[in-house]
Amino acid sequence: MSEEKQMQKYLPLTEATYYIMLALDEPLHGYGVMQKVKKTSEGTVDVGPGTLYGAFSTLQEEGLIRMVKKEDRRKVYALTSKGMQVLRGQIQRLQIMTKLGSDFLSRLG
Repeated sequence: MSEEKQMQKYLPLTEATYYIMLALDEPLHGYGVMQKVKKTSEGTVDVGPGTLYGAFSTLQEEGLIRMVKKEDRRKVYALTSKGMQVLRGQIQRLQIMTKLGSDFLSRLG
């Protein structure tokens, strides 16, 4: 299976997963991710601990993120190169959707 086809099996990402992965453009612990998701989504996405740690577990199992260090009880996570490729694929999908939506709105006047 080609690398591109392998990446496609993860797409589309859920909205919460997209924002979680986007927040991991720098290594962060869970609480930092929750805060960053709320800020970057302009308050439209509020990820609770259950959703976050469930996503962390799945993303780790799939090799899309990894724990980079443990500070006391806080675990710090970062995207893997595979995770970056999947996130890039999601962003490309969103760009296509945005262009189509903008074209549609332009036609409406």
